[in-house]
Amino acid sequence: MSKPNMSRPNVFLRQAALEDVDSLLSLLNQCYREDVGWTNEAHLVEGIRTTAQEIEAVINAPRHYLFAFPEVKQGNETGKILGCIAVDIKAEQNNAYIGMFAVHPSLQGLGVGNEILQAAETFAGRHLKADDNPHKARLTMSILSQRPELLAYYQRRGYQLNGERLPFPEDGNNGEPKLSGLELLGLEKVV
Repeated sequence: MSKPNMSRPNVFLRQAALEDVDSLLSLLNQCYREDVGWTNEAHLVEGIRTTAQEIEAVINAPRHYLFAFPEVKQGNETGKILGCIAVDIKAEQNNAYIGMFAVHPSLQGLGVGNEILQAAETFAGRHLKADDNPHKARLTMSILSQRPELLAYYQRRGYQLNGERLPFPEDGNNGEPKLSGLELLGLEKVV
């Protein structure tokens, strides 16, 4: 599939609201489960990436922030979400878990994802350091073990494998593995 000729939009993030659930659900399932863009996992996992209930729970959870990059035309949001990222602050562990990171396939490769990830990292670092903890904060995330190109992307961003390996969840909320032995690998970055 060829990428449309799009210029890179200005990235504006805001905290997601319950009215965004349908658009976020569409974006996350498209980016992870449809065979479009370079970040999809369609060859590894079939079915859904997430549910509306899971997104609602993230939006409503204290110290769990879901940021949305809304499409804006003529100064107004259209209702479409072009990117998102979640930051789960675990202050007692001086850790923030980053997940639900997605950029619409038409914008991939334009630097939008780098900007969204940088904003989430900055937010998490400031939030954790605001708790007067003298130790460095850790940012963590997980990726599928069979995604070497994604691992390379995060390694270029300063993340390293931390030795954690978990079996792919088989709760029905994240799709069904197409391969046996699919694992999630833990990554971390100290800020």
